Amino acid sequence: MRRPLIIGNWKMNKTASEAAALIRDLRERVPASPNADVVLAPPFTALESARNALGPSSWISLAAQNLHWETHGAFTGEVSASMLRDLDCRYVIVGHSERRTLFGERDENIQKKVRAALMHGLSPILCVGESLAEREAGRTESVVTAQLNGSLAGLTTQDLATVTIAYEPIWAIGTGRAATTEQAVTVHRSIRLFMETGWDSQTASAIRILYGGSVTPQNIESLLASDAIDGALVGGACLDPDSFATIIGAAQTRRA
Repeated sequence: MRRPLIIGNWKMNKTASEAAALIRDLRERVPASPNADVVLAPPFTALESARNALGPSSWISLAAQNLHWETHGAFTGEVSASMLRDLDCRYVIVGHSERRTLFGERDENIQKKVRAALMHGLSPILCVGESLAEREAGRTESVVTAQLNGSLAGLTTQDLATVTIAYEPIWAIGTGRAATTEQAVTVHRSIRLFMETGWDSQTASAIRILYGGSVTPQNIESLLASDAIDGALVGGACLDPDSFATIIGAAQTRRA
């Protein structure tokens, strides 16, 4: 069975000192457990502080919120995969809807980022999802499939062994309007079918598919009740240590 994965995406929140304080608070509230993986994604400026607060043998892993596909060069304001590895990041979020909608990222460049992450030993967390207009037009599956195809084309089954997919409907992010469990499960199953068709059943069965979009302590148990949903990409609720601890606790006990 796939082990649940809970990721806290802090977005553009928390200074370096605030990050350390939040991590200390969180660790006091949540015991280590082999039943779920937990990842924190602070802003770039707080990564080193977060690494120090976690310590060298922490059961909580670090992720970055983005990266550039080149290893170095004249790319002002960008951060490379090797820089993230040097800060002990194990994961990196790629193609988040806010990067797509606010900064114009396209599948072609997202694919480059996925490949750069894999080349440097980072595990990409690839985000896909549809807008409200696309859902209402009945285009959810075609939009998500196109994003997956554009971002993962050409990858081998070995590459995909360290990739995680996060389904995050744009209309649910930061709105308080989460997808229902049934809506999420439908898309998760279509993603897994896409992986089986494009690669093989073993790859499709092994890859973790998370849900993201207004995840809260109130809906996490319902989401995790389905074996189609392997965890959550959490936004606002991860900034409150009590709320995030509750979400982690649900993942640790639900599949124990």
